[in-house]
Amino acid sequence: MSLYNGPLHEMVETTPTDYWNDSCSVQELTYAIERGAVGATTNPTIVGEVLKKEMHLWKDRIQAIIAENPGWSEDQVAWQLIEEMAVKGAELLYPVHQRENCKKGRISIQTNPTLYRNAEAITRQAVHFSGLAPNMQVKIPATKAGIAAIEEVTFQGVSINATVSFCVPQAVAVAEAVERGLNRRAAAGLSLDSVNPVCTIMVGRLDDWMNVLVKRDNIVARPDAPSWAGVAAFKRAYGIFQERGYRARLLAAAYRHQLHWTEFVGGDVILTMPYAWQVRFNNSGIPVQEAMSRPVPQPVLDELQTRFPDFRRAYEPDGLTVDEFDSFGPTARTLRSFISSYHDLQATIRDMMIPDPDVKQK
Repeated sequence: MSLYNGPLHEMVETTPTDYWNDSCSVQELTYAIERGAVGATTNPTIVGEVLKKEMHLWKDRIQAIIAENPGWSEDQVAWQLIEEMAVKGAELLYPVHQRENCKKGRISIQTNPTLYRNAEAITRQAVHFSGLAPNMQVKIPATKAGIAAIEEVTFQGVSINATVSFCVPQAVAVAEAVERGLNRRAAAGLSLDSVNPVCTIMVGRLDDWMNVLVKRDNIVARPDAPSWAGVAAFKRAYGIFQERGYRARLLAAAYRHQLHWTEFVGGDVILTMPYAWQVRFNNSGIPVQEAMSRPVPQPVLDELQTRFPDFRRAYEPDGLTVDEFDSFGPTARTLRSFISSYHDLQATIRDMMIPDPDVKQK
């Protein structure tokens, strides 16, 4: 009988690599914790998906929030729900948080995606979210305004998780902002013990962008090249983080295929996986083997660098300036997606506050 509850559990127990559940679903997070997960993430898209799956768990509470707050807008009700979902996830992870001496066992709650241009508003919301539970991690976009907010909230003691991040230049900018915030905090005589910063690279969304460019710009490239873009950027960033001693920890997100798991095993990193991918990997029979130190195949890397100018921008540490982050293709696509999902969530709340009179209610 195996000592481990699946390959992901084996990875966590035998390598420096951790994994998180990419959802705040109670059922999915419970599955993940039982298999070694030490964290979880949320965003507007995830919250909407959780409601579709677990509306029976939340419908009465949403109706109660509406009834208890007759002057609230749908926006206020939505954020109350988002906060309560995150707090529920934090409760499930709290035993992990205690077991790991408060270094792990956090749930990431995302700031309002519509605030991506407003550093002060991001900062205010991040500080508020950080106080919801002792094991909160706050997701802040790696936009120009987000980078400024990351430094400030790190100084204030918030454990950040940089999101809407796809490339080496963004990861380096996040890490440098975290270092400035931590150094300011130390200079002020404040403890660093409870500050555990994370920087996400959404590896699958960089792959997605390469595939968009193939069609949009009529690029002819070997068919496997786009699937290595995120892996290559993540490994490049990891090498730089190790070399420079950055205190933020890298996290891989936006899973599209098995390379987003197998190629990162052995690194001192976090992998945040949707439930469906966890089940797939746990049933795969793929052996857990160190691969983080293994370079991307050179012919693939050459193809990406030759055929895709935006890959070069994503791969080189100075490929993008902070002023260019907001307009970078994956950033714009993801912000649009997150904001759209946020508006969809508001519409779900609206339907409960003002039921459609054209539809017969059950």
